[in-house]
Amino acid sequence: MSKTPLSFYVSEISVFARTLRRQLDGLERLPSHLEMLNLLTKAGGYRNFQHFRAQQEAQRTLSSVKSPAPEVDFQLVKRLLRFFDDQGRLIRWPKKFAQRMICLWVMWSRIPARATLSERQMNDLLDGQHLFGDYALLRREMVDRALVSRTNDGRQYRRLEVQPPAEAVELLGHLRRQEASRSS
Repeated sequence: MSKTPLSFYVSEISVFARTLRRQLDGLERLPSHLEMLNLLTKAGGYRNFQHFRAQQEAQRTLSSVKSPAPEVDFQLVKRLLRFFDDQGRLIRWPKKFAQRMICLWVMWSRIPARATLSERQMNDLLDGQHLFGDYALLRREMVDRALVSRTNDGRQYRRLEVQPPAEAVELLGHLRRQEASRSS
């Protein structure tokens, strides 16, 4: 049987030593290997060595599990590319909610991170990113969908840092590549 190395960490060595000494005080003979393992792990806060080993194996298993990469709906991304012109500006407002949300993520990505913008700056930024002339709609939708926060009086806007969905990331990549190929 191969032995798996188990790391043993104690946050407070003094408490560990005191607890171990109390356990060893009552013994009349030297403890066996297994008894010593149980004494050490009990002093470290575990019920026994089996409990310690089970905790270590569970932690190792959980840390090695990789979350699957989100699947991208490439057909949706292809349809959404039609809503943007060669310069990456939004041509028209989509009718479907799911499409609107991903287009909002594109607008969100163009707002500077960790910067506070005035209402005028926000309007100017959004106005340069679309062609249908309704920056107020975009601004309101981004606030309503918690992509942007604003003060109660509506004077200051700030991008909220959240993870975009996979389709939005893919669409942003396509728009950036399209812009890079156009500029070269």
